[in-house]
Parts: sequence; C-alpha cells; structure tokens
Amino acid sequence: FYFQDDLDLLLDSPSSLTVNSTVHGTVKEKPGFNAGEDAAALRKAIEGIGTTEKTLIDILTQRSNAQRQLICKAYQDATGRTLCDDLEGDTHGHFEDILVALVTPPAKFDCQEFIRAIKGAGTNESILIELFASRSNHQIKAMCDAYLAETGRALIHDLKSEVSGDFEKTLLILAEGKRVESTNVDVAKAKEDAKILYEAGEKKWGTDESKFIDILCHRSVPQLRQTLVEYKSLSGKTLQESIEREMSGRLEDILVAIVKCVKSVPAYLAERLYKSMKGAGTTESTLTRIIVSRSEVDLQEIKAEYKKLFGTSLYSDIEVRSSSRQHLAGAS
Repeated sequence: FYFQDDLDLLLDSPSSLTVNSTVHGTVKEKPGFNAGEDAAALRKAIEGIGTTEKTLIDILTQRSNAQRQLICKAYQDATGRTLCDDLEGDTHGHFEDILVALVTPPAKFDCQEFIRAIKGAGTNESILIELFASRSNHQIKAMCDAYLAETGRALIHDLKSEVSGDFEKTLLILAEGKRVESTNVDVAKAKEDAKILYEAGEKKWGTDESKFIDILCHRSVPQLRQTLVEYKSLSGKTLQESIEREMSGRLEDILVAIVKCVKSVPAYLAERLYKSMKGAGTTESTLTRIIVSRSEVDLQEIKAEYKKLFGTSLYSDIEVRSSSRQHLAGAS
C-alpha cells in the first residue's frame, strides 16, 4: 500500500496530524463575503415554492465553515429560526444530511458523529477508529469540549462504557489527545522502539499488545515515521504487515489505521472513501463525513491519493452519487 517501499520519503513529507493549515483544502474563504446577503438568498430558496436546491448548494459549498457560521447567525437574526432547523424541515435524505453537516461547526460535527457511532444497539467501531486515528490532538480536544457542552458528560467516560479490552485501551489513550507534538526525531529512540515492537510481536510466541499500543498512541508523528523505517530495516517487514500477522479483530483494525494515518491521513481517508463507494451500497454517511470534515483540511491531497491508489478520480466516482458532495470535492 502507500509508500510501502519508499518509507524514507515519509520522513520529509508534511502530515495532516501536525500541520494546521487550510492550504490543501478544496473550500476556501469567499472574498467579498456578505453574510446578510447569503442568509437572504438562502431564506428565499427555502421559503419559496419548492426549495431551490442549486442556491443551497452554491452558497453552502462555496463558503468556509467560519463564513457559514456567520450566515447561520444572520439567518437566525432575520427569521428567529435556525438555518439548521429550516434545512432539516425543507430537505430530505442524504441531501439534508450533507447540508446540515456543512452548517455545523467542525468540532460539533465530529462530536455528533461520535454520538452516532455509540448510540443504539452495538457500537460503530469503524467510525470511532476513523475519528480518533485521523484527528490531531487539537481536533480531538475540540471534539471532547463539544461533547461536554452537548451532553454535560465527559466523552472519555461514555466511551469507556461502549468498548472493552485492548481496543478500549487504545481508543481511550487516543481520546486523551496527548500524542507528543515535538518535531524533533531521536533516531536512537526510534531504533529502540522498533526493537521493542519486533520483540513484542514477530520475535515472540504470542504478542505483547501493550507495547504496540503504548508506542503507537504516544509518540509524535515524525518519531513514528522514523520508527517505521527502522522497523522495516530490522525485521524485513513493514510494521503494518507485522500487525496484520500478529493481531486480529478491532485491535488490529485500529493499530493498522494509526500506522496508515502516521504515514498519510489523506491516503487513509482516500481508502475509506473508496470502500464506502465500492462495497454493496454506498455508505453515504462515511462519504458525507469525510468530504465535509476534510474540505478545509486536506481534501486536495485526498483527491490526489485517491487517483494514485485507485486510478480513477474521486470527483467522477462521487458524481454518480451526489451533486452536493461533488461541489465540495471540486473538479480540479
């Protein structure tokens, strides 16, 4: 998979987990933005006979989330109603889901996805894995704050009652958002960690999962990238291959997701998008969550990785399914 033979290239490439930037998003601030005008146009589109979907799509996909929050305020000031409620009352299905997602602040949106993953019978572990493996410390903290504001409870407390075992242990460490953020790389430490991982897995009868959990959840991204390089030269296998051989179930899934995100969050999310569209029936919620939540973070890079990995464009694969998501993905 991604950079399997070119691990060294990783050491100098930027990571979505550490770089807080909107350079690689597809959605930018609109110049000459006027919240009042946009709110009036949306109101007209919603209150007219039959909703004018094109207006909703054009405005909500071509403003940054910060601008959309100003539109929401202007809309509420003018009508006494929330834009979110009116969109829910006036649109339906997946179109409604994506418009509501667009007018929700990013941390609150992540928080709502977390709630969706844990509510009802059974937990949707794949959403939990995606949320905690692909988000930076800053994003995880913002999600926890939003959860506390929304429910009055600590996210970690509720997470505990949903999951168990080593999978729980891994998620809880990630949910603390305490991954080291230093950009310094200690090569000797990386060699030592690689040796610890090798001895805890491939070299041992039975696997010491706790060593994998500790190292993969706590070390900084640059440090882990160096560790991946050292591990390959020590064992002849990639760390991902070793995890897939030594572990199973949800623990394997989350540790592999962490390794993929350490290498490239965009490549990991491109793969999630591909699977959500290529399985039996599109997983619409996965499509909406990734496209909306990454539209101002790294969606350009996700598109590039998607093309590199699957040979087709993300834009054209979405085109068959949804015009509103397509607008966010941008044709370029």
